[in-house]
Amino acid sequence: MSKPKILSTRPLFPAARTILNEHFEVDYYPDRIPRAELLKRIADKDGLICLLTEKVDEELLSTAPKLRIASTVSVGYDNIDVPACTAHRVVATNTPGVLDDTTADFAWTLLMAIARRLIEGDTWLRSGTWPGWDLDHLVGGDVWGKTLGVLGFGRIGRGVARRSLGFNMRVLYNDAVRAPAEVEKELHAEFVDRDRLFRESDFISVHVPLMPETRHLISTENLEKMKRTAFLVNTSRGPVVDEGALAEALENKKIAGAALDVFEHEPKVHPALLARKDVILTPHIASASVDTRTKMAVMAASNVIAHFQGKRPPNALNADPLGLK
Repeated sequence: MSKPKILSTRPLFPAARTILNEHFEVDYYPDRIPRAELLKRIADKDGLICLLTEKVDEELLSTAPKLRIASTVSVGYDNIDVPACTAHRVVATNTPGVLDDTTADFAWTLLMAIARRLIEGDTWLRSGTWPGWDLDHLVGGDVWGKTLGVLGFGRIGRGVARRSLGFNMRVLYNDAVRAPAEVEKELHAEFVDRDRLFRESDFISVHVPLMPETRHLISTENLEKMKRTAFLVNTSRGPVVDEGALAEALENKKIAGAALDVFEHEPKVHPALLARKDVILTPHIASASVDTRTKMAVMAASNVIAHFQGKRPPNALNADPLGLK
């Protein structure tokens, strides 16, 4: 009996390849796959493992009549048109949970680095022009005892708040759904409206999903509410931040600095941000540890295996409308 055919748009990590190869005939694309090549290779495939960079939309689904599952190696799934998948009887899955702590760690990496002007210091030292210690060289902002605002209080947002306990920080948070009282007590977190969060926070860390109502959440209007000494950190989704508005706010000293791991038109970055010293820019690496990325790939592979074994994939996004049990 022939094995189902799977297209993986990346080589993946060895642990994921091992379990996939046992169950499927797998076509691994060696690098970032061009759209035309993706549409060509998916035509006869039963399953797809992809990244956020590949769109699973009506065009792709119409090209692949045999496709039964699309598994993205990411917690976000704005690359997948879930209703279109449902209409084509294709299961869509993602990889939630496994990257929470790694991403929370990285949000803190950015927070500390922008507050203490770490990248500026490293660049200055390497340039050979640093004259030695002086009283006012690269003075930044303190973290200890400050107010942390968390926009989006899901698993990652709560992880960021939990890490703030070690810095004696006051935590404000906003989310569409208020956290249980015991979670607020554990994390010393206060539920507030967005206006208050923007006005009172010394650091704002963004952890909301990308939806119509969160697109450009970080806008001129909200940036105007922030303290001039405040810092913005975004490890969620790029379009949550209006990069033009952020560049203008930084130019006019409306806020002290920003650190971004994701971008509005990724991989492009607003040119006004590229030249600024008060911004840290990293290439979408918040979950980029060997352990975490391996776990993500294995989870994506396991979703596919479960489906072809007649089981409900653990992370199916459209299981109920498809009647999966």
